Amino acid sequence: MSTAAETLEVGVDHIINNEDTSQYLTFILGGEEYGIDILRVQEIKGWDLVTTIPNTPEYIKGVINLRGTIVPIIDLREKFALGNKKYGPTTVVIVLKVESEGCDRIVGVVVDAVSDVYSIRGSDLKPAPDFGGTISTEFLRGLATVEDKMVILLNIDELLNVGVLNAIDTEVN
Repeated sequence: MSTAAETLEVGVDHIINNEDTSQYLTFILGGEEYGIDILRVQEIKGWDLVTTIPNTPEYIKGVINLRGTIVPIIDLREKFALGNKKYGPTTVVIVLKVESEGCDRIVGVVVDAVSDVYSIRGSDLKPAPDFGGTISTEFLRGLATVEDKMVILLNIDELLNVGVLNAIDTEVN
């Protein structure tokens, strides 16, 4: 086989082997690293003041006007009951596209810091352990080990659709 043919074959194998690979943006919350599908990320912004909405859960910090779109802001640290932390220079808002009841919505989540982007094969994902029904795992896509550390991959649609978007709709409308 010629060198060009070998190179082409290696390239095709590389594409075939990477078919089930997805990229995840990872961020830090309470010292743990979480990941979300990078295709859902619209942008990353530094923390800025929000307009608060009365009678919403504490983890809903308010809304921002992002180039004419009203975007609800959710503090994932508070949503996960990880306690409060003062926002600092590494605190960011990750603006995400979330699928909700057949339509797309834009939602911002506050995290402690952005970490990295990893390519993770579907075969490297491990299912979340069963906690016996006391802890909901429906919003966990799985767990992956990357560079000797555990990354918790989130299903952002499930996470934000479990009552969060309904609470925002009720108070904003």
